[in-house]
Amino acid sequence: MVSITTIQSEADIVAILVLQQENLRRNVPIDEQISDGFVTVEHRPDVLRKMNNIARSIIAKNSASELVGYALTMLPEFALEIPELHTLFFWIKKLEYNGKPLQDYPYYIMGQACVKKRYQGQKIFQQMLHMHRELYSHRYQLLITCVSSENNRSLRAHAGVGFETIYTYSDPIINETWHILLWDWQK
Repeated sequence: MVSITTIQSEADIVAILVLQQENLRRNVPIDEQISDGFVTVEHRPDVLRKMNNIARSIIAKNSASELVGYALTMLPEFALEIPELHTLFFWIKKLEYNGKPLQDYPYYIMGQACVKKRYQGQKIFQQMLHMHRELYSHRYQLLITCVSSENNRSLRAHAGVGFETIYTYSDPIINETWHILLWDWQK
């Protein structure tokens, strides 16, 4: 039994950082990156705390209250706090969606999502995203994120919930393509 809730304590933040370390791309063998996915951003504890204090992030816990997944809430004011996401915010300022500048929509970023390997395939990711919608759709129209083209599991999971790719760009430094995805809650 898994319950979906929000970060409630420092222990939850520490558990997120532990799960994040387990799934950071540099810590995951290539074959597991292909089959199970990976995360790319390493959040600092102080930034994660500040993000959560302003807008609660979603977590999943098992019956023993062990954290088994998270989907971080990141408001645009944190754009400068996480260097790995600077390019995403650059494109948000440049792109249009339905003929309107993307940055003019009420939106926030899903700063990262991860589900513990042994819990993958149990619809936990989808449940966490539906909790995002339940908590935030009255204030925001769009949930935006960015996923590497190398992370097929994540791209499929996002599409399964309702995200669509609105733009792709290449990062020549690491020779990788990224998908900017959004979920329009008014569709």
